[in-house]
Amino acid sequence: MYKLLFLFGLLFTLNLSAQQPYIFTETIDLETTPVISQGQTGTCWSFATSSFLESEIIRLTGKPIDLSEMYTVRNTYPEKAENYVMRQGKAQFSEGGLAHDVINSISEFGLVPQQAFSGLAQHEDSHNHAEMVAVLEGMLKTYTASKPLSKNWKQSIDAVLDVYLGKNVNSFTFEGKQYTPQTFLQNTKINPKDYITITSYSHQPYYSNFILNIPDNWSNGNFYNVPLEEMMAVVDNALKNGYSVNLDCDVSEKSFSSKDGVAVIPENPENKVKALQGIYTEKEITQQYRQDEFENYNTTDDHLMHITGMLKDQNGTTYYKVKNSWGTDEARTANGGYVYFSEVYMKLKAISVMVHKDALPKDLGKKLRL
Repeated sequence: MYKLLFLFGLLFTLNLSAQQPYIFTETIDLETTPVISQGQTGTCWSFATSSFLESEIIRLTGKPIDLSEMYTVRNTYPEKAENYVMRQGKAQFSEGGLAHDVINSISEFGLVPQQAFSGLAQHEDSHNHAEMVAVLEGMLKTYTASKPLSKNWKQSIDAVLDVYLGKNVNSFTFEGKQYTPQTFLQNTKINPKDYITITSYSHQPYYSNFILNIPDNWSNGNFYNVPLEEMMAVVDNALKNGYSVNLDCDVSEKSFSSKDGVAVIPENPENKVKALQGIYTEKEITQQYRQDEFENYNTTDDHLMHITGMLKDQNGTTYYKVKNSWGTDEARTANGGYVYFSEVYMKLKAISVMVHKDALPKDLGKKLRL
């Protein structure tokens, strides 16, 4: 009888412990710009990476600047369209993209502030690209089905983008000075060559770079491949030294919630929803398990976000402060538009991270010959 009571008491205590509500303490909080919304678009890649670059501009110049996400989107769509057309429709054409697409765009087309190019029509205050994308997809399918290919297809795509997003900007005034997109890029001190993308998958050699085959890598961007613990060390080293981190990740798990502001991987899958409200033991993530989940489609390239800090819960568990682009509506988001990713969630669900090359641990920089 005594043993039964003892076991019951132990189980009761463990159950109470498992249901502790989260209490977070920030340990690192890097300066960044306000949370905004990507609206009804699939352009998280531009919003997250623009936010990342805004933090980089603050780090480099001490000055916050609101960059135009849609200027990059406007200049990336023609590149996507050409890739689709020249591959005769056997390629990805969608709203999605990756962080390096922004870096590629600013290398060629520069940067502009939000006030110079909003991508919104007069009287619009939020983005919705559903109609524009449907029109573009219809046109591209028509072009790729026609022989010979029309010589006017590029101009036609540009005309649609002009209608929905606005004509491209070649010069503008910012804070009383005249700029082109390229001179404005120079003014921000951003050097596109300084940014690299790190991933961790065992089907490719470590300490080399390769093209990661995920749907949104339409531009065949290169990723540096490192063991999982070293990828996590990149994130930690960057944040501890004042560099924020751009994140490509999977947010399809039931244990990810913008509304609750938490992302975790409980050890028992039955606790995925309950773990949004209180602390449960999390799963151990190995390199092999991460690989298996990627190859069986349980981990997919869903969303880009921006890591701006670190936290601890009351048990000392590490979390990452991750800036989202779904706005700050309290009915939809918590933590002012941020989601707190557990270290375990990051290990499993981070597809890749982008950082300034100087944010790498020195020994890893040598291994990658950077």
